[in-house]
Amino acid sequence: MADDLGFNQLGCYGDTPIKTPNLDRMAAEGIRFTQAYAGNTVCSPSRVSLFTGRDGRLMENNSNTVQLKDIDVTFASVLKHGGYDTALFGKYSIGSQMGVTDPLAMGFDTWYGMYSILEGHRQYPTFLYRDNVKIRIPENEGGKQQVYAQKRFTEEAIDYIKKPHQQPFMVALMFSSPHAELAAPQQYIEPYENTFDETPYTGMKTGQPSDKYAWYYPAPVQKPYATMAAMVTALDDYVGDIVATLQAEGIADDTLIFFTSDNGPHDEGGGDPTFFRASEPYQGMKRDVYDGGIHVPMIAYWPRKITVPRVDSTPWAFADVLPTLADLAGVSLLDVPRVKTNGISIAGLLKDDPIPVAERTLYWEFGKQAGDPNSGIIGEIFQAARRGPWKAVRYGQDADVEVYNLESDLGESNNLADQHPEIQQEFESLFNNPRSETN
Repeated sequence: MADDLGFNQLGCYGDTPIKTPNLDRMAAEGIRFTQAYAGNTVCSPSRVSLFTGRDGRLMENNSNTVQLKDIDVTFASVLKHGGYDTALFGKYSIGSQMGVTDPLAMGFDTWYGMYSILEGHRQYPTFLYRDNVKIRIPENEGGKQQVYAQKRFTEEAIDYIKKPHQQPFMVALMFSSPHAELAAPQQYIEPYENTFDETPYTGMKTGQPSDKYAWYYPAPVQKPYATMAAMVTALDDYVGDIVATLQAEGIADDTLIFFTSDNGPHDEGGGDPTFFRASEPYQGMKRDVYDGGIHVPMIAYWPRKITVPRVDSTPWAFADVLPTLADLAGVSLLDVPRVKTNGISIAGLLKDDPIPVAERTLYWEFGKQAGDPNSGIIGEIFQAARRGPWKAVRYGQDADVEVYNLESDLGESNNLADQHPEIQQEFESLFNNPRSETN
């Protein structure tokens, strides 16, 4: 999973100038889902949704402060019931207490990476964690930039894959890129250096903040567009390394790979999603509940089972991942204590003769919180829901419910609430009482 990667930042999803040959090939040989959604428009609630199989209706906190609770059951814990070894590499950011909600406590046998959300904002970290033990990265201390986090996460995942395994295994490789800060190894920046008409990001270099994020991303970036493109191409390269490792180990055909992003693209630290048209054809970006903030790339690659490549337009979301993995692993959720999900299994889509998914209502909720430069009114709630072609959004509990038909209006530019008051009323009822059992 990428961090803040926009729908249109992969070659297989649009006309981006960013090169992503490995992911393009996987999409061409597998299933390219065009109507897949993240769990939220920001990192933490989206990841909690992914890990626990719950959408905003079953979550008490839909702000970026949310963390897993000790009673939560994750997809890693579910897979343990199927005899799987489980590993996590990269960004975690949803465990508030070591020994209680860290990855080891949440079903992973081993992990290596970033524990808190703040660590995930640095591409050359000075420390990481291995199985709850803090590890110094001296190569990055004192301003040095020698260990790129995304490459290190990939190397650790590859080492794990190469180890002898007596049981089937699951690897969650959670990149913390292309989220700001904008940084990448020079080998990936060089091909893009003369590609774009650049406006440097000055951060705090002039003594004045260049934007509202400069206090957090103070380092200047001379060529932010080339750097952003490089970050995405680097991820593509690392995904290619994973696939090559699986092939070398002789297990690629029998390994299912999902690739996705946790939410829409950001505008932080010199990031400019409008320049790359990163959300197109959708409106909005990270922190929006228009589709640009929650509509994400989703590729499924499984050579043994997906032998006829296709593009699939079934709407589904992160809450469906846990029940899907349980289904694939032969685990009945009735046998898993405390598991609570309102997602469904989409395992029937992951084959050449797909089984259609029944129409249902998908729901998202984003709660504003202190400490976010874009938060606005603390406690304000953004809501969105989709059923079939109909999408509704409400930006604040006192705001009007907007209604769009995504079949004819992907950009959510033509509000049809007045023409379809009955549909508006149905969504408004959901928005007013999203945790009602009738929804």
